[in-house]
Amino acid sequence: MGHAKKDAVFQPLSIAVLTVSDTRTAETDTSGDTLHSALESSGHRLHERAIRPDCIYQLRAEVSRWIADPAVHIVLVTGGTGFTYRDTTPEALTPLFDKSIDGYGELFRQISYTEIGTSTIQSRAVAGVANRTVIFTMPGSPKACRTAWDKVISEQLDARHRPCNFVEMVMPEVDTACASRS
Repeated sequence: MGHAKKDAVFQPLSIAVLTVSDTRTAETDTSGDTLHSALESSGHRLHERAIRPDCIYQLRAEVSRWIADPAVHIVLVTGGTGFTYRDTTPEALTPLFDKSIDGYGELFRQISYTEIGTSTIQSRAVAGVANRTVIFTMPGSPKACRTAWDKVISEQLDARHRPCNFVEMVMPEVDTACASRS
């Protein structure tokens, strides 16, 4: 892990996972399984997991419930980020953001380009912060979930990562102030 601070302590976060799909079930949700496994392997806790259809209002309702819950630090959303008529995750969630994390989508697509080439332009992965809860969206394939987690999200959810991470924002009682960039 680049920029790790030697005396920083890992802080397990409480993470909710939402799969956006009209067809997946608990038995067939391989993308949700991928995220669940990755977050627990990293030492975080699964708060709750849900599957909702591609419906703007159901997505907003579920994520709003988690944003309002102080026990939820992070929301991971897989699916609904493409360009089909039913792909509405960005439209559903960006109005909930207090602040957008533009760099997430940019970085995800940059990394994804090395894996899938120009098809990455069809990913509308977005992220933002709402009520001190960080929300990351990603495409609905297990490979895309693994890319997002391994190459972007996991370091940002680790208090030891420097110069900055999101732990201080979602757990203000934890001293993880960003190191100087000078």
